[in-house]
Amino acid sequence: MTVTPMVWGLTIAGILAVIAADLFLIHRNDTREFTTRRAAFWSAVYIGLAVLFGLGVWLFAGGRYAGEYFGGFVTEKSLSVDNLFVFMVILARFAVPKQAQHTVLMAGIVIALLLRGLFIAVGAAAISTFTWVFFIFGAFLLWTAIGLVRGGDEDEFKENRLLRWAKRVIPTSDEYEGSRFVTRRGGRRLMTPMAIVMIAIGSTDVLFALDSIPAIFGLTTEPYLVFTANAFALMGLVQLYFLIGGLTDRLVYLAHGLAFILGFIGVKLIFHALHEYGVAWAPEIPIWLSLAVIAGTLAATTVASLAVGRKPSGTGLREPLREVGADGEGVGEDAAATREG
Repeated sequence: MTVTPMVWGLTIAGILAVIAADLFLIHRNDTREFTTRRAAFWSAVYIGLAVLFGLGVWLFAGGRYAGEYFGGFVTEKSLSVDNLFVFMVILARFAVPKQAQHTVLMAGIVIALLLRGLFIAVGAAAISTFTWVFFIFGAFLLWTAIGLVRGGDEDEFKENRLLRWAKRVIPTSDEYEGSRFVTRRGGRRLMTPMAIVMIAIGSTDVLFALDSIPAIFGLTTEPYLVFTANAFALMGLVQLYFLIGGLTDRLVYLAHGLAFILGFIGVKLIFHALHEYGVAWAPEIPIWLSLAVIAGTLAATTVASLAVGRKPSGTGLREPLREVGADGEGVGEDAAATREG
């Protein structure tokens, strides 16, 4: 697939324009509450843009590349749903006011795009030079899939070294001031807690990229398709956050479905590497089969989750999100509302 520098430039400019319009026009000039209905509308808009782009790929590059793009987009979108649970924990732990959550998430998306762009460039260069990289990517995805099946606290947010260092070194005020990152107290310039939240979101995005980039390289090795699939999956993440907020305790089998998808792609990568090394029995899994497996797994996971209903307590699965107080104990909805007020 040949992509000229001009096409790359126009694509990146278009993506940045959409993000800027969302952040500075749609959200900033609209003081209404971001309801589930509005979130559903804008989620549909973003998915529509992703589908239109895929149809454009089909028109100008053919069905094969369009299939690779759609497979990558659906996979990245699915992984982003699981990532949203961690974002919810971060925003609750730092008690981010509702009116500032949109800004935090949009800034997190920009950080994620930059980080994933870097990882995509490195991954594409490595794959084009060393075939054995497919073995590493495949093994990593299988290991991740096993971790998801085992469950545990993969959705718990744990402060990393960068965040702990930032909280020690950066002078920070105790209160939020809307979406501002800098404030003044007694003539002294201080960072607001928003800065610490952004460091938490950005450093967590690095871990998410380690899962998602190998997964999409299992579906396409075209850097342009890898980047655009990631970009369109991330762009609607804010709206998806507000849309699924009330459904987090109903997606019982989401982790199991993602584990199966990652495991399947991991096996596909290993088979591809074996095929490249001349192993006759190693099959090349076509993109149509990958799309069928991904779509079928997600459909079965959703139907099964909704059929079972909410997660019972004490099962080891995700509990409905509660805000975390300063003493580390969860606080109820009334207390959370009081704090936000």
